[in-house]
Formats: sequence, structure tokens, C-alpha cells
Amino acid sequence: MKKRLLGKTGLNCSEIGLGTWALGSSVYGDVGNDEATRLVGESLDCGINFFDTAPLYGSKTVDGIAESVLGKGLGARRDEAIISTKFGRTARNVMPGRFNAAEARESCEASLSRLGTDRIDLLFFHSPFGPDEIDDDVWEELGRLRSEGKIRFLGHSVSMYDDTRDMSAQWMQDRRIDAIQVVLSPFNRETRPLIKIAMDLDCGVVARECMANGFLSGTIGKDTVFPEGSLNSRYSREEIAERVDYAESLKDHLISGEIESLPQAAYRWVLDQAGVSLALSGARNKAEMQDSVFAANAKSHEEATLFAAESIHLQDFCPA
Repeated sequence: MKKRLLGKTGLNCSEIGLGTWALGSSVYGDVGNDEATRLVGESLDCGINFFDTAPLYGSKTVDGIAESVLGKGLGARRDEAIISTKFGRTARNVMPGRFNAAEARESCEASLSRLGTDRIDLLFFHSPFGPDEIDDDVWEELGRLRSEGKIRFLGHSVSMYDDTRDMSAQWMQDRRIDAIQVVLSPFNRETRPLIKIAMDLDCGVVARECMANGFLSGTIGKDTVFPEGSLNSRYSREEIAERVDYAESLKDHLISGEIESLPQAAYRWVLDQAGVSLALSGARNKAEMQDSVFAANAKSHEEATLFAAESIHLQDFCPA
């Protein structure tokens, strides 16, 4: 697995990271605990060293299930991994966001316990909806946590892009954060201006939702019925059809050479975007994880291929 530096952090990250949302909740369907734990070790074996998780990735009654799974899966191999987690939202208390000193301390301590580690390599603000959600006292507490060695670097996991991009850019310019995490896929390209700012300031960029919530997986058709309560169950039949049609058109433009499938094409496309440090795979099993690893090891898309894919992109689809 090839590696890229995460901005100025010095963290040498695998081009593919494992995102663990699906391992701690039923957002994309159930994944057994044993399979989830095993996938962490299998990912390490395939060269993945970056793992992203959060207290939000749990159930209505238990916070941070994915953190516990990740900690168990890493076990004695903790030092082989770079761990990012988040604060400000939990599975039991999603709304409103809580970006204050007390929450930062409590969340960090709980995450360390669930992960079974003494340090968090990268701690993200978990998708604040606007600057008014950020309490001034949070920065001093985060500074204390850094000085204690409990967190190494800070980042912003960006949501509500139009409302928070300026805040994120200012944080990068002020050197308050070291990395951003953004939605990026052939379906969702709106964050590229913020990625350009990060690149200019030498901040790390973690790309998430690279499979467009599964619509680039090649497994969703116009007649697909999503389980009630799952992420994609919110879409109407018309919206599903629109996304499936667009995914089909991308096949014609991005599958070529070594790239044999739409998921591989999507991951390769993300990694070919300027400024991207790594792409998160939301794999639920070894086969899905290996698809992303194959894409990272494949040759970059030709410029003509990227241009063709750009020419058919008429709109950004709503991310999760």
C-alpha cells in the first residue's frame, strides 16, 4: 500500500483508510461483531494503517460501538495504526452538537477507554452545523489534552458545507486544525475549493463517502428496497433511479485499463484529486476492503478519462 503524508502532521497514512461507521451501527445493514473485529486485522494485513471512528458510531443505547470494535481488532497491533476519532456528538445524544470544553474532555476520555489506547492520533470536531455551535473554551481544553499527550492532532469533519466552509478555512489559516475530513466522490465534488485551500496551507485531507453511500458500489439498482431506518431508505424511487442512472453513466467513463469495477473506479478517482491525503473505505467485509486497496495500487486515471467524467457531471448529489 502506498502512503501519503497527512499535511504537516508527519503522519504517513495509507492511501486507503478504513472508516468504521458500518461496523458500529446498522446504517448500511448489520455487520456481525466477529466479522467487524476480524476486518480490522485483515485491513492491517493489506497495508491499511489509518482507521476512522467516532462515539456517534453506535446504537441508541450504546455510544462508540465502532470504537470498541476497532480497539479489540487492533489489540496488540495498536502501534501499527493511526486512529482518528471525533467529539461533539454521540450515538445516544446526536443533537445538538456539543463543542465545548467539558464535552471535549469527557468524549476524549471515553474514546480512549473504548479504544484501549493512551492516545488519539487525530481528533475531529464531528460536523458542527455553524460557528455559533463552537464555545470559546473548547480550544483551551483541546490544548490541554494535546499537552497531556491524549490527542496528537486536531481536525474538522465537515458537514453542512455551505454553512461551515468559511469556518473550516479560517481554522486552517489560523493553524487551529491540522486536517479536514470532507465528502468527496464522483457524485459529490462541491468540497474541492476547500480541499484546494487545505492543499495550499499544507493541511491534511481525508475523503469520506467515496462510494456515495453505496450508489457507487455497483450493487444498487432502481428496484432496490432499503431496510427501514437505514441511511438510504430516505430516498424516493425517483431519487434512487436518478442516482443509479448517473452511476451507470460513470461506468462508461471511468472503467478502463486496470480498473475493472465501479467501486475501484470511484476510489481511484478520489485518489486522483489534487490535495487528497487518503480515501476512507466504508467496507463491511474483506472483499469490499480489497476492492479499495486494489484501486489504490492501480495506475491513476488518464487525464482524458478524468476530463470525460468531469464533462458529464451536472450536479452534486446530497451527501449523508
